[in-house]
Amino acid sequence: MRLFIAIAPEGDAATAVEQVQKRLASQSETLRWTRPEDHHVTLQFLGEVPEEQAVRVREALAGVRAEQVRVRINSLGFFPRAGVFWAGVELTGELLALQQRVTASTRACGFVAEPRPYRPHITLARSRGRHGSGALAALEEAVRRGKIRIAGECVVREFGLYESCPGTEGPRYEVRARFRLGFD
Repeated sequence: MRLFIAIAPEGDAATAVEQVQKRLASQSETLRWTRPEDHHVTLQFLGEVPEEQAVRVREALAGVRAEQVRVRINSLGFFPRAGVFWAGVELTGELLALQQRVTASTRACGFVAEPRPYRPHITLARSRGRHGSGALAALEEAVRRGKIRIAGECVVREFGLYESCPGTEGPRYEVRARFRLGFD
């Protein structure tokens, strides 16, 4: 199974992301837009994981202790080479601490943290095939020309272990385990 660990935006943050998507979805039919129920901020991507290792990951994540995390969505951007349009999430100390605790806990299960700096974001759309890069460029122009902004925040009270399940309309994400945040 293909696994990752993430938090999901709620409340005002989720609404802000959905509103931007609705406003821009008509700009390009050649992009694959992420379903609102699949919006998330990845803490660590694990990749293909056999069931017995997944059990160890769940056990390790159950031991993670961290504060609840305030998530602030405050920008829009593009990863042109990857063909991704995203909403940026402010890298706060509490979010970074959670991400580091998660990657430290999975180390004992054989996973290595990404060497690149952590860039929290929510994927809003992906390009499809070879025509996607043009659609992404057109969308980038529409965002710039329309001076489209995004702002929203929420407090996240849990993180999850997700499975990415392939589908004809792109992957859908299923929560395999939830882990509570906070010390109460």
